Amino acid sequence: MRLASLICMTASPITGEAARRRTFAIISHPDAGKTTLTEKLLLYGGAVEEAGAVHGRKGRRTTASDWMEMERERGISVSSTVLRFTYEDVVFNLLDTPGHHDFSEDTLRVLAAADSAVMLLDAAKGAEAQTLRLFEVARARGIPLITFVNKYDRPGMEPLEMLDHIESVLGLTPVPATWPVGIPGDFRGVIDRRTGQFHRLTRSVRGATRADDEVMDAEEAAAREPDAWPQAREELDLATAVQPHLDPDDFAAGRATPVFFGSAVWNFGVEMLLDALLRDAPAPRPRPGQDGEPRALEDAFSAQVFKVQANMDPRHRDRTAFLRVCSGRFDRGMKTTNARTGKGFTMAHAFEAFGQERAVVDEAYPGDVIGVVNAGDLRVGDTLHEGAAVTFPPIPVLAPEHFVTARNRDATKHKQFHRGLGELAEEGVVHLLRRDAVADPTPVLGGVGPLQFEVARHRLEHEFGVRAVFEPTSWNVARRTDEDGAKALKQAGRAEVLVRTDGVLLALFRTPFGAEQAERDLPDVLLERMLER
Repeated sequence: MRLASLICMTASPITGEAARRRTFAIISHPDAGKTTLTEKLLLYGGAVEEAGAVHGRKGRRTTASDWMEMERERGISVSSTVLRFTYEDVVFNLLDTPGHHDFSEDTLRVLAAADSAVMLLDAAKGAEAQTLRLFEVARARGIPLITFVNKYDRPGMEPLEMLDHIESVLGLTPVPATWPVGIPGDFRGVIDRRTGQFHRLTRSVRGATRADDEVMDAEEAAAREPDAWPQAREELDLATAVQPHLDPDDFAAGRATPVFFGSAVWNFGVEMLLDALLRDAPAPRPRPGQDGEPRALEDAFSAQVFKVQANMDPRHRDRTAFLRVCSGRFDRGMKTTNARTGKGFTMAHAFEAFGQERAVVDEAYPGDVIGVVNAGDLRVGDTLHEGAAVTFPPIPVLAPEHFVTARNRDATKHKQFHRGLGELAEEGVVHLLRRDAVADPTPVLGGVGPLQFEVARHRLEHEFGVRAVFEPTSWNVARRTDEDGAKALKQAGRAEVLVRTDGVLLALFRTPFGAEQAERDLPDVLLERMLER
């Protein structure tokens, strides 16, 4: 009998179901192969029969995870996606995240809903800038990380060099779970450290279907790979002497990471990674509320909104909120309370997601991600609950580093312009800032990167029928302040203070030096670097 089934038989219904959940995200630098790995995990999880590729040949289908028109046109992920599938009796909620730096905020929100993450590294480049940024977020949240070194079929770092790179750059203890046989670019397969067996590299046509796993013992491997096998064994013995095993406590705290080597494009190593997620990734745990008290899994239903997305179904111009279930059991149609507003919210139209596809969901448990439609009153970070009140901590967001002034090119579409910007801001596509909290004909948009503005312009035109012009500004730094701070900054002429749509005051500076000087010269003024939404 499978382990998940045994757990469900011996535990309470809710904790038993929670033990069957694995909710994880994938974090990486652009072009490390994240979308490809996502598709291959779905393939080996039985969720798709054939994997696609973003940059596939003409006529080849696009990936399940990239469903927005702009994503398909540009070949990049600009929005996170929820993908749910069942493998070996365990329910996986895969939170696919944008890899591009400009969409880091979306990834930050997704990590608030994840219990673990796969850190994807390019074998040639290792941990790049975006990986470092997301890793720091994961570390701050104590999220366990499983590392997958991708593209080992191409030239890259030697395995011992890669382990040293992970330890020196990320400050993580890397523990090899598999070990490559053959040098990067002449990849023969991997040694499974748990069994000592050799998994020989095999390929399927264009990597679209599952590759046959050719497994052999050490004696046969030595005969088949007489040159590469002895060197791989020697290197693995050396790595094992340095780090004999993965410490469970260090893994759970995000201080140590098991390392897998493979090639997602050829489907190699993906199944072993999926088995590791099944075996080692943590199931949902009680989440602390804002008061620090954990909400037990068996307590009444609670969930947190981590993403809001409008117009997933353009025919109905809907607004969907994605919730991470934190405790209790969800039942379709249940009545909950929004902790922020104190108002009731009935979840009559709930679904589980697979990219843009939807399936009605009647029940869900801790760890599950569900979408609710007609969620006009919900915002990112909101807590919904039954029974005893709880409020989960707000989800942090990155301070914007780029700012533009938005101008409407069609005066007859004044309402559509402001409604569109408001909805995009509530989704977290951009920060919407105004000089006057009530009315501002030329509001300011803030973002982590300029591609966010391109997405906003594209969606304004295609979803709201509005053509807008975005003009760059001279601001490059934002700090959160309060009313007293705003007065002091204005009197000193140090910064422009604008109001975000949720009432947060942001002080905008032209340079980091200007912000640092204001912090030194005005020590009593609130100037926070990390924002919240």
